[in-house]
Amino acid sequence: MTHPGPVPGPPGLRGFSRDRGVARQRLAPGTLRRILAFGRPYRAQLAAFLVLIALGAAAGALTPWLFQRLIDDGITAGDTRVVVGIAAAVALLAVVSAALGVGERWVSARIGEGLIHDLRTAVFDHVQRMPLAFFSRARTGALVQRLNGDVLGAQQAFTSTLSNVVSNSLTVVFVLAAMLSMSWQLTLLSLVLLPVFVLPARWFGRRIAAITRESYELNADASQTMTERFNVAGAHLVKVFGDPARESAAYAEQTARVRDIGVRRALYSTWFRVGLTTVAAVATAVVYGLGGVLAIRGQLTVGTVVALAAYLGRLYGPLTAMSNVQVDVMTALVSFERVLEVLDLEPTVAEKPDASDLRAAVAARGADLELDHVGFRYPSADEVSLASLESVAALRPDLTGDTLHDVTFHVPAGSMVALVGPSGAGKTTVSQLVTRMYDPTRGAVRIAGQDLRDVTAASLRDTVGVVSQEAHLFHDTIAGNLRFARPDATDDDLENALRGAHVWDLVASLPDGLETVVGDRGYRLSGGERQRLAIARLLLKAPDVVVLDEATAHLDSESEAAVQAALDQALVGRTSLVIAHRLSTVRQADLIVVVDAGRVVEHGTHTELLARDGLYADLYRTQFAPAATTAA
Repeated sequence: MTHPGPVPGPPGLRGFSRDRGVARQRLAPGTLRRILAFGRPYRAQLAAFLVLIALGAAAGALTPWLFQRLIDDGITAGDTRVVVGIAAAVALLAVVSAALGVGERWVSARIGEGLIHDLRTAVFDHVQRMPLAFFSRARTGALVQRLNGDVLGAQQAFTSTLSNVVSNSLTVVFVLAAMLSMSWQLTLLSLVLLPVFVLPARWFGRRIAAITRESYELNADASQTMTERFNVAGAHLVKVFGDPARESAAYAEQTARVRDIGVRRALYSTWFRVGLTTVAAVATAVVYGLGGVLAIRGQLTVGTVVALAAYLGRLYGPLTAMSNVQVDVMTALVSFERVLEVLDLEPTVAEKPDASDLRAAVAARGADLELDHVGFRYPSADEVSLASLESVAALRPDLTGDTLHDVTFHVPAGSMVALVGPSGAGKTTVSQLVTRMYDPTRGAVRIAGQDLRDVTAASLRDTVGVVSQEAHLFHDTIAGNLRFARPDATDDDLENALRGAHVWDLVASLPDGLETVVGDRGYRLSGGERQRLAIARLLLKAPDVVVLDEATAHLDSESEAAVQAALDQALVGRTSLVIAHRLSTVRQADLIVVVDAGRVVEHGTHTELLARDGLYADLYRTQFAPAATTAA
């Protein structure tokens, strides 16, 4: 349902179907220089491309002149040798033109596909380094559009737009020069008819541009409906709460609007083609009529009249396209600017050039974890996002309030600290600082004495592993999902990790074993099975520090017991920060840290905190005590 690029059409229609408002946009300073920098690796190919375009335009302009010579010097003069020789030259020129066209297309494809590769990899690499807040705000579809539609539009600046501008300009110059040399009177008369076509065409162009924009929006709405209903979570929601007849009717209404606007666009495009064909036919008739009269009077040759008519057919299309050259160029440049806009958004969590390897420090002193007077506020929208990616006019620069205030605690290497507190207290925020999804606003988070802002991202990923309450799996095989954590793992390594996670028996019982595809987000498996696969992925990675964020929060009692058994094995010998859910997990922790409203309000062992009869005791009585009673 989506349209990845401009609407195709006859010569000249492509420019008219663009949004002419884009020509009034102002590029950011330095944009053109940066665009040219992307083309620098293709300098030689671009030069060859321009030469081929020029040769193709010259060859196209030479053919009518050869026809003039064929008629005047061959047929009219009765010279058979001239007729045969020029006819052979025309045939040879056609072969040369075809070869030039193939060569031009090959070079264009090399440049265009290379630029698409460069731009997509640059954007993909940059987006991967953006903070988690960026992904929580940006629309996924808008990001995909930058990687697809805008990248394709950007590469056109170096291929189709450049080709059209140069080719059309050279064609007009060659054709007008040839026509003026043959008959300046007929040439000027032919040009007088051009406004008769261009002015109505501009009106049609505005209508086509408006309809095209509306069709894009309608197609986007229909695509969004499909995306939301066709993923497994959306399909489940529709089946539980939705009405199939109502869903089908709503989608049919959307597609009906797409149908209706498609009919309107087709009608306007047809009027455009009819207008172009009619004006060209009238101009040709004028040339033949007036030229024929002049030929009878002996003021022109028959060959000249035929050549002028042929040149006229080559003139209107390029002239029409050139009248929209600013729109075409600016459309390509604005697409480039939208790509650069993403590349210019600086990650708020960045690796320092002299970052150290955390693994060396862990090997030397152990993987102790420390939060030292940590304060944190989530970044505002204008710090991490773009208005165009959120489909809003402007981002609010308002600063959010602090989520954490002076949080301090220490987790010795190999020990377990449980983090508890009411909902919204800041527990998950602490876990995201430990994995460096964000950097603290004040204070420091350290592992093995190293500030996480001073270590490499790769060594931090190797050191810290996470199991969250939503175990995400890609639409891939079990082996593929596990090797995401360690690409070089052997099948034996996978089996050992799965045994450690108490899920090997399940995997071995599947018909395809490790090659079983788990489905979108792993929904072909139960929640407990997904969690145990996530734990197996953690074991395969073998991190020194483990963060568990409510890892059993949404499981039934049987699955919870199986996952907890897997977690008990996964945590042996590792430094663990556990956002507690189960009573048993809290009770066996070496230290319990109680947070409320972003502050540490209590810390101690289970027994000590119960004796204090503070917030932890309240949580125990309201949340944990019923669980203990049920378990008993």
